[in-house]
Amino acid sequence: ERAGRPRDAVRLVVVTKTFPALDAATLVELGQADLGENRDQEAAPKAAELARRGLEPVWHFVGQLQRNKARSVAAYADWVHSVDRASLADALDKAAAAHGRRLSALVQVSLDGDTARGGVAAADVEPLAAHLASLDSIDLKGVMAVAPIGWDPAKAFALLAESSAVVRRVEPAATEVSAGMSGDFREAVAGGATMVRLGRNVLGEREPMA
Repeated sequence: ERAGRPRDAVRLVVVTKTFPALDAATLVELGQADLGENRDQEAAPKAAELARRGLEPVWHFVGQLQRNKARSVAAYADWVHSVDRASLADALDKAAAAHGRRLSALVQVSLDGDTARGGVAAADVEPLAAHLASLDSIDLKGVMAVAPIGWDPAKAFALLAESSAVVRRVEPAATEVSAGMSGDFREAVAGGATMVRLGRNVLGEREPMA
C-alpha cells in the first residue's frame, strides 16, 4: 500500500528451503497458497510429503536448475522462475509433457551480466522468451531476477522492468515479475513486482545447510 498498489497485486511466495515439510504443511493449512524451493533434492520429498497429507500448494522452483533435474522438477513444480537458457526450456517442456502437466515459466534475467550466477543477459532475453513461447507444455509468464549484491535495489528492479517490457512484446500476457526477497521486497514492490519471494521474514532465520 505504501507503494501505491493494492495488496492483491502482489503474490507472496514463502520460500521454505531448509525448513521441514511440517513447517510447509502448517503454512498451507493456515492459508498460504504459494511455496518456493531452490534445491530439487530437498523440494521433491517435501512436495511428496505434503501431497501425502492431502495438501496441494502451488510450488515455485526458484533456484538454479540443471537439465538433468528437469524431469524431477516438472513432476511437482507449478512454476519455474529460473529458466535462463533454451536447452533447459526444452528439457522442462519434454519433462512436463511426459508427466502430462503444464509449467508456468519465468525468464531469469542477470541484471549485472554475470550469467555464471544464473540468469540470461538482457540482450538475450527476447530470443529466449520467443523460444519459451513456442513450446507446447510451457506457459511463458514473465521475468525473474535477484538484485546483485551491492546494487541499489531500485536501480536493479528498474532494469528488470525493462526486460519485462521486452518479454511482453513477445507474449503480451507474460506480465509476471518475480523480484524481491527479505532484504529488498519493498523496493521490488515499488518497482512493479507481482511476486515476492520471502523466507526469513515469515519463517525466521534458517539453520545453516549441512
